[in-house]
Amino acid sequence: MRRSWIGGFLAGIVLTAFLVTAIGAAFLGTNIHQLTRMFKVAALVKSESLNDVTNQMLIEGMMKGLVGSLKDPYSVYMEPKDYQELEAHMEGSYGGVGIYVGMRDENRLTVVSPIKGTPASKSGIQAGDIIMKIDEVETLDMDMDTAVSMMKGEPGTSVTLSIFREGNHQLLSFEIVREIINIPSVDGEILENEPEIAYVDIATFSYTTTKDLAHLLAELQKENYKGIILDLRNNGGGSLQTAIEVAEFFVPPGPIVHIVDSRSTETITSTKTPLEVPLVVLVNGGSASASEILAGAIKDRDAGTLVGTKTFGKGLVQTIYQLSGGTALKLTTAKYLTPEMIDINETGIEPDVAVELNLETEEDEQLQQAIEILKQAIN
Repeated sequence: MRRSWIGGFLAGIVLTAFLVTAIGAAFLGTNIHQLTRMFKVAALVKSESLNDVTNQMLIEGMMKGLVGSLKDPYSVYMEPKDYQELEAHMEGSYGGVGIYVGMRDENRLTVVSPIKGTPASKSGIQAGDIIMKIDEVETLDMDMDTAVSMMKGEPGTSVTLSIFREGNHQLLSFEIVREIINIPSVDGEILENEPEIAYVDIATFSYTTTKDLAHLLAELQKENYKGIILDLRNNGGGSLQTAIEVAEFFVPPGPIVHIVDSRSTETITSTKTPLEVPLVVLVNGGSASASEILAGAIKDRDAGTLVGTKTFGKGLVQTIYQLSGGTALKLTTAKYLTPEMIDINETGIEPDVAVELNLETEEDEQLQQAIEILKQAIN
């Protein structure tokens, strides 16, 4: 009875077995014993597990296991809910607490930056905080997308984050009420006491950032500004393509970034004429990924002066592959190098002018330094 049932199960996935066998030679060196062992494990889980297991659960688990074997916190097989949340995030609106996270220091879940004006920012979460628990669930060895999914949720519900912060001897606990997070892509103004200086804050690189930036700069240009401060502090990244498009506003014709994958190196260049005004860029430890692509291009091409503290150091590129049934695969497919071929992953970008921010005062020393540099360049 059991033998024929297992046979029926294996017959039900014979097409999958055929496909895996067809590609198995390439991935497993024609080791048929490993393939046989894989399907025996599947059959045993199906027949002997205490809990009911469907064929769909097994196949989904296999796909997650394939991606998990990479030990890459940025690569993940996404079920429909996770993929929808990612798309909503890139569109600039989602339900959650409002933080960017990354993996640092032996894959510890680390706050890259809180988003200005969100529940996380208001509650006191800071860049560099290590999230040890989410609602009492340990984050050690948790993949990043699972952690992000746990922090998102319906507006009005709460989530508790247990935080390790350098200099504190015990964990800090933050109970945060979720809200709809509308990420402000671009904001800016002419500085009140410096009418020749335009201040532009890019909070994230979403699908609308390029358009929003072009509109803002056109409006500010009516005031005849003579220099720009570009604030990338606590910008956790976003779309690679958007970062490249934004770089074309500021970087002269030539290389913006080198994309290195398993097959080749592609150099992305700008052919457009940039804004011809002095530029200062504010960066800190919350500037990551796409922010670092832009900051690295500006620094290496001498298009502006970087002021602040060292950036986060995420130089990996993820590609989203849409799959059937509303699922998707987010996979690390490349790394990027700055125009000078510098790999900044896990090292970050050092500013041209280092300025620490004193959190105990209300004065923004980094912004003040940027203003002074611009005033000298303008005059």
